[in-house]
Amino acid sequence: MNDLIDLRSDTVTRPTPAMRRAMAEAEVGDDVYGEDPTVNCLERRAAEIFGKEAALFVPTGTMGNTIAIKIHTHHGQEVICDARAHILDWELSMTAWFSGCLVRTIESPDGILRWDRIRRCLRPAGPNNAPTALIEIENTHNMAGGTVYPIEIIREICAETHHLGLKVHMDGARVFNASVACGLPVHEIARDVDSVMFCLSKGLGAPAGSMVVGTKEAIALGRSYRKRLGGGMRQAGVLAAAGLIALQEMPARLHEDHTNARFLADSLASISGLNVTPPQTNIVIFDVGGTGHAAPDISRRLKERGVLINPVNTPGTTMRAVTHYDAPRAACEHAVEVILSVLH
Repeated sequence: MNDLIDLRSDTVTRPTPAMRRAMAEAEVGDDVYGEDPTVNCLERRAAEIFGKEAALFVPTGTMGNTIAIKIHTHHGQEVICDARAHILDWELSMTAWFSGCLVRTIESPDGILRWDRIRRCLRPAGPNNAPTALIEIENTHNMAGGTVYPIEIIREICAETHHLGLKVHMDGARVFNASVACGLPVHEIARDVDSVMFCLSKGLGAPAGSMVVGTKEAIALGRSYRKRLGGGMRQAGVLAAAGLIALQEMPARLHEDHTNARFLADSLASISGLNVTPPQTNIVIFDVGGTGHAAPDISRRLKERGVLINPVNTPGTTMRAVTHYDAPRAACEHAVEVILSVLH
């Protein structure tokens, strides 16, 4: 696998040497009892960075989003999100299965919800309506190609939503990419939302783990939901140690991934038959319909030549390439050469 150029996702990154050392030397305890000092340190640091009262270490982003949605809702309510949101299409319907809530979607070409569209979809409690409880926004937006929420849109959504007594959760799996792209620290991006889930195991390169940040009350409740979902991990400090390195060292290099994504997009755009969406961060969405081939077929042929890029939909013509720590410029350059050879 190490000889392959893997652009399927930034989840494929391997821990850095500093992370491996920290994992080997981590001080640990039983986190279910609240006694793992490294986990406790990671949670305090995450809360501090995001300007929130408390944080919770969870195994996965899906679990983090599931917990956050459950914190803010009751069974029989509705959650509003974008029509291509990760919580809708890639998380096994956990909003319905665990929280008992209906997802009400809004179409947005760039993945960015606007208040005027949200307002029209709000549903009050009544004899025929399941009331809206939560607005979920995804920053960056995965399937829209890593698009970034403008801060003024986040501010407006939160102000209007809170005025109505409702909550806002941010799926910030790649919120550090958003921070680099818009030039704002994550605590400014997260200032007005009620909770944020962010991943340590994507662009930040940790081998596993995500965080949920919010109020002390919300996180205390989230801890019990983590236990219900099987997320009590005992001596989890060996993973949290890598997470601390990820928070400390990896955000400063994310601009490299964005630069490589722009290089990849510009190179692909020059190939006949490809239609490329210009990336804002580290995700390049491109359509191969003009080549006369289906995306799964091109993906298979690329794999035979040592390049991994996934189709977005099967069958379909859309593909997604994600740049990351283990895909430097040379790897992206070679991937373009292989794509050219496959198409021609």
